[in-house]
Amino acid sequence: MGKTLVLVGLAIAALGLVMMLGVPLGRLPGDFYVRRGSFTFYFPLATSIVLSILLTLALAFFPPLTDD
Repeated sequence: MGKTLVLVGLAIAALGLVMMLGVPLGRLPGDFYVRRGSFTFYFPLATSIVLSILLTLALAFFPPLTDD
């Protein structure tokens, strides 16, 4: 459990560093943003795909926790 918390903390720190360097997380090309008068619609399609790929790759390195 301790190693997992350290890895999660390092991942959050890395994400913060990437954001400080100016990478526009959450406003990627492919994210839908529509503003019509007082109505605003935002659907982060490209961001969702990128996060899904990154999480899939990250979780592929961790074997399932079973008591076999």
